[in-house]
Amino acid sequence: MAKDDNIALAGTITTTKGGGNYSVLLDGGITILAKLSGKMKRFKIRIVPGDKVTVTVSPYDPTHGFITHRERF
Repeated sequence: MAKDDNIALAGTITTTKGGGNYSVLLDGGITILAKLSGKMKRFKIRIVPGDKVTVTVSPYDPTHGFITHRERF
């Protein structure tokens, strides 16, 4: 699957799970489980509950995603 096939959605981190997983409340009211993307791990970008993030979701499994961007304040 190509990188362009993924869907980018905006949301807010609600809880931190173990192992780099986060619970994200999307703007549509849906809660999904998301992991940090590779570049966010590589550059050690910290995510805390309450942060606004962009989540990339596959059209084949919309319940899981990758956090690709954290909004600056």
